[in-house]
Amino acid sequence: MELTTSYAFGKTVAMDYAAAVARVREELAKEGFGIMTEIDVKGKFREKLGREFRDYVILGACNPAMAWEAFQRELGIGTLLPCNVCVYTGDDGATAVLVMDPVAALGLIGNPELTELAGVVRQKLERVLAAL
Repeated sequence: MELTTSYAFGKTVAMDYAAAVARVREELAKEGFGIMTEIDVKGKFREKLGREFRDYVILGACNPAMAWEAFQRELGIGTLLPCNVCVYTGDDGATAVLVMDPVAALGLIGNPELTELAGVVRQKLERVLAAL
């Protein structure tokens, strides 16, 4: 099932949570992305609030070459990087993968060169999703 919002795009996948996280990492690497940050949301809520939550990880994905280009065009771009990729268990028990839409995020700046670059990044992220 496709998942789309004004700020992200994704889909549900036919694999369990752990397998989906591993596969997302593999597919991101194929497109030149590394993982700069990783937030285990379930673990953080347990640790900080003593509350249980669904399996949910936020992977901060970055393609260094694309990031370099973005920083050359807009020094403050770091406030919108890296691209977050979320893998989580939905209400129905299915595993979902949701990717920040770089066109929506970088479009906030109003710099046409960045919007064009964001389109290239989006294509890479779309290929990641298509491979799942």
